[in-house]
Amino acid sequence: MAPAFPDDKTAKGPGVDSDQRRDQADKDGRFRRQASSFRNIISADHNKFKPEKGRYVVYVVATCPWAHRALLMRKLKGLEKFIDVVWLHWALGDKGWYFKEEDNSPAKDPYCGYTLLREFYFKADPGYDKRFTVPMLWDRKYQTIVNNESSEIIRIFNTAFNHLLPPEKAAVDVYPEELRTEIDDVNEWVYDKVNNGVYKTSFATTQEAYDENVYPLFESLERLEKLLSDGREFVMGSKLTEVDIRLFPTIVRFDAAYFTLFRCNIKMIRYGFPHLHRWLLHLYYDFPEIFKGTTFLEQLKKGYASSRGGITPAGPVPLIMEREAAS
Repeated sequence: MAPAFPDDKTAKGPGVDSDQRRDQADKDGRFRRQASSFRNIISADHNKFKPEKGRYVVYVVATCPWAHRALLMRKLKGLEKFIDVVWLHWALGDKGWYFKEEDNSPAKDPYCGYTLLREFYFKADPGYDKRFTVPMLWDRKYQTIVNNESSEIIRIFNTAFNHLLPPEKAAVDVYPEELRTEIDDVNEWVYDKVNNGVYKTSFATTQEAYDENVYPLFESLERLEKLLSDGREFVMGSKLTEVDIRLFPTIVRFDAAYFTLFRCNIKMIRYGFPHLHRWLLHLYYDFPEIFKGTTFLEQLKKGYASSRGGITPAGPVPLIMEREAAS
């Protein structure tokens, strides 16, 4: 079955990008995210992009929460043999994301030899004139971009390779039919107020724009806190869903980066939202290969700071609390 993202409310609106610079607000002081440009799927029924082993590569940056979604789904579904991952450097350069032989990143792309993310975009579309963003799903066979919209990439990963996976991985479904309406409803306000809300708060250049985003952000965190206050394991209940996959990258970055560097500083997750914090630590420590293993807190903190003047704040210490200290 093809991914169900054509009906995804958040996919219809502005797409997500990974440019971390602060000078992105419009003339009215408000940040508006650009629409993603490449919106293909991978499917056995597709006339071009079919699921094949070793054909596709996802390009990511440790800093980026949108790219983190793709990493989580790749690991959760066991797609390592089907989707390679290549890391760009965590710092944003003058020409966008780039390769540098440091931490996870190679000196250049191992497949195309490129040194800049923008080179892939120009290869796919020589006339491309928008931002160069991650995650970016690349097809080695046709040397082109399949998709650069994170909400769609995770749905591709959720179903497209099922017939090639072992039964236990094929059975993993974060967007089950019976929960889709509820998942879409939660995704819609979490995306607008939380995932994108931290960026709209950070990039605001007027007091009015800041105020109209920072307060709804924290009201939505309170809404999540209330949902989790009954002790449920995951946001939607007893089952890990797409909501958790989309929310985790934002919440795990909150205290380490967004509270300080993004001016989202009304409350920290660890002190102001005990149930949301419990949920975060549960995912991070109880599913370490998936959540902890794809989170690089030191890199992302340096990455956010480097695009905002180069000073990396000392705190909070630790970047994520030990479970024993939080209990």
